[in-house]
Amino acid sequence: MFNASYNMKMKHKFVVFFYIFSWVFCKCVSQELPYKAVNLGGWLVIEGWMTPSLFDGIPNKDLLDGTQVHFKSVKLNKYLCAENGGGSSLVANRAIAKTWETFRLWRINETTFNFRVRNKDFIGLANSQDQGTVKILANATEPGTNETFTIVRNEDKPFRVRIQSSNDLFLQAETENNVTADYLGSLNDWGDEDPSVFVMHIVKGLQGEYQLTNGYGPNLAPEILTNHWNTYIVEEDFKFMSENGLNAVRIPVGWWIKYDPSPPKPFVGGSLEALNNGFTWAFKYNMKVILDLHAVPGSQNGNHHSGSRDGFIEWGDSRINETVSVIDFLAQRYGQHPSLGAIELMNEPLAPGVSLDSLKKYYKAGYDAVRMYTSTAHVILSNRLGEANSTELLHFAATSFYNSVIDVHYYNRYSDYFKNMNGQQNIDYIYKTRSKQLQEMTRPGGPLTFVGEWTADLYIDDASIRDYKRFSKAQLDVYGKATFGWAYWSYKCEPKHWSFKWMVENNYIKL
Repeated sequence: MFNASYNMKMKHKFVVFFYIFSWVFCKCVSQELPYKAVNLGGWLVIEGWMTPSLFDGIPNKDLLDGTQVHFKSVKLNKYLCAENGGGSSLVANRAIAKTWETFRLWRINETTFNFRVRNKDFIGLANSQDQGTVKILANATEPGTNETFTIVRNEDKPFRVRIQSSNDLFLQAETENNVTADYLGSLNDWGDEDPSVFVMHIVKGLQGEYQLTNGYGPNLAPEILTNHWNTYIVEEDFKFMSENGLNAVRIPVGWWIKYDPSPPKPFVGGSLEALNNGFTWAFKYNMKVILDLHAVPGSQNGNHHSGSRDGFIEWGDSRINETVSVIDFLAQRYGQHPSLGAIELMNEPLAPGVSLDSLKKYYKAGYDAVRMYTSTAHVILSNRLGEANSTELLHFAATSFYNSVIDVHYYNRYSDYFKNMNGQQNIDYIYKTRSKQLQEMTRPGGPLTFVGEWTADLYIDDASIRDYKRFSKAQLDVYGKATFGWAYWSYKCEPKHWSFKWMVENNYIKL
């Protein structure tokens, strides 16, 4: 009886101590909030537009994974098309190229590829011949030998191409409904009457970590990325950030970091050591780290910064466990680090590709994983982009989680709405519309609010220095009211107005 009573008293004291400790810790953290942060974008998750020179050494760098292309028959003057977007035959009967006429490349080497179509099937050789002809179908769910093709470019006109199949013969479009892999004619003639010649048009490309590593290949990619990690962000940068008014960094990472030093191909190891350096430098300069899972398995938005191979969104319920395992890895490794401020469970899920139900399931499981290792770090839930209500997570977060944050990204870009705005109209939009949007997100008893990405770059060509300064100040005024804080995108970036460092050094921004 004595032992039972004693144990109950000790348990009660432990619970009281835990809550007192948590209260004291939260009070200390609240004194640091709101954070003034910057994103270390383009460091541990590559974004080609930020550092385009990283891609310069890749052969045929215009044909990377995920590049979307059209092929137009020079003889028929019609585009190749996967009927019904896939699951059927390949034809050459479209006068205008749209989605069914678009092929996404999976790069095998600099000249050899798989072609993925609208419904995510791959084109390939038919298993049987029809009267001696080799048909091309778009119905393979996975690529193999039959789905492998070589793009042969004309030396003088590189967008005039032939497509060689795995049977060593070339595709030809003799008629609109008869595309076959059995061309036996001359390869010296690239004229307009040749049924094996096509004009290739590049619609758009991707330049992310997948494209970089697969483009360079396993022999060169580790050297390229190791040099980038060791030079792009260094200790001196944390010193600069701390001396110029910042008290936190948001560090994007990719899901493959969990498997470091031997991640799944084509990704390469080494980013975990760089992240360790980031935590060390943050601690030295009294800064907090917001650890952001920027790229998840299968891609949550199809963008280059999500680690996507070809731009399709393939994250969903079947990927939740794997994604939670990455959060578990990060929380276990850094949960007790004194510089950890928060873990963001996912960056920019895109609606409707990512459903709200799936996202909530994942956020609940991800939150629980973080709380296994830390009761004090904040857990950040990113709002969905696209066709989604900006307040859809508020009640869910308020009733399900402790120390939670909603992340919103505010860019006066990526929409025709902003294209014709002048400097003053952009500034007015911040003070009126963005301010109202942030107020709607900030509710008593609800999660904290975080403007996790914004930039002072303007969507106009003739902006003055005064425009940039006033636009920066307007956003600092408004986003400074976010209860968790803000993070500028990005610390370094080749387009100069996206670079916080450049903006500070040139007196555009002063905190």
